[in-house]
Amino acid sequence: MLLLKNADIYAPSHLGIKHILIGEEKILKIYDEIPEGFSDIESIDLDGKKIVPGFIDQHLHITGGGGEGGYKTKVPELPLSKLIEAGITTVVGLLGTDSVTRSVENLASKALALTEEGITTYYLTGSYEFPTPTIAGSIKRDIVFLENCIGVKIAANDHRDSALSYEELARIGTEARVAGMISGKSGHVTVHMGSGKFNLDQIYGALEVSNLPITTFRPTHVNRAEEVFKTSIKFAKDGGYIDLTSRLPGCIDDVESYKILKNENILDRVTFSSDGFGSWSNYDKEGNLIEIGYSPLDTSIKSFKEIVESGEPIEEVLKVYTSNVAEVLKLDKEVGKISEGYFANILVLDENLELDSVISRGRVMMSDKNIIVRGTYE
Repeated sequence: MLLLKNADIYAPSHLGIKHILIGEEKILKIYDEIPEGFSDIESIDLDGKKIVPGFIDQHLHITGGGGEGGYKTKVPELPLSKLIEAGITTVVGLLGTDSVTRSVENLASKALALTEEGITTYYLTGSYEFPTPTIAGSIKRDIVFLENCIGVKIAANDHRDSALSYEELARIGTEARVAGMISGKSGHVTVHMGSGKFNLDQIYGALEVSNLPITTFRPTHVNRAEEVFKTSIKFAKDGGYIDLTSRLPGCIDDVESYKILKNENILDRVTFSSDGFGSWSNYDKEGNLIEIGYSPLDTSIKSFKEIVESGEPIEEVLKVYTSNVAEVLKLDKEVGKISEGYFANILVLDENLELDSVISRGRVMMSDKNIIVRGTYE
């Protein structure tokens, strides 16, 4: 049992100063006044500090990304402490370009390991590649029978994709959707969007040759190229969901992107993620690699602060990192909010909106800016 006293709660809606009782990984009760008889319970007085829901990152390379520049450019697996210092308490792991030296089995194992270490972790089957790599023999079987598998990943509009036809992408979408219906999961298709010449044409083409709802396909990295971003606004207005990558190098600024999307009145269709531990790379006109690196995890918490400091209200900005993400992933009964019955995934922010403390599933992982829980081999 843990009692958080005098917390200024953004749930994401602003609830004001209240007291939170935590037990068995969850928020048991939120009080206006502390009841009598609580003196023996461990407590933390937050003295009016802001608390917000733990961030949900739906695009993380938990087994490492990269490798396009040879074996030595493979990014290592993600350690627990990197998630904690980035304020991420719920994760969706996925593969990228490399499904040869990495596998969906490797991904599933890492997701289970992070869950054991205290972070709520899910994953997507598949990768950039088609036919789609799976564990149980098909996209449908993976999503239905593997508990933490909630959808599938594929790439489009990129020189590293599998040159998908509309029909092939539609079949991927159909498998994922039906699996989601059977299992009660989101059953979505995360579509890595490159900056190629097709824009979102492949997704719209798949919708034209099928009866799938537009929400089946979730384009990500939509802020990486101006034309992709413009078309993604139309996609959201048509009823789809779009995902932006926080602080993506050389791409549209997060503050500017947020304000554009707000003016277009589509923020309820928008999420942000980090692409953490995934590689970024630049190529010359002949397709030769000239630069490669990997993305940090703390881009979303930094992006959140920048957008709020630009004049946007905290309770609105929070949604694209928390409750919006939970809703589109069908996880909104347990994460994404500070509410009774939800997992106690909580971030404490100081007066400068810097991360002060992290609680994940009721366990204090960071306190006073010091990480106190690290991964098994850290």
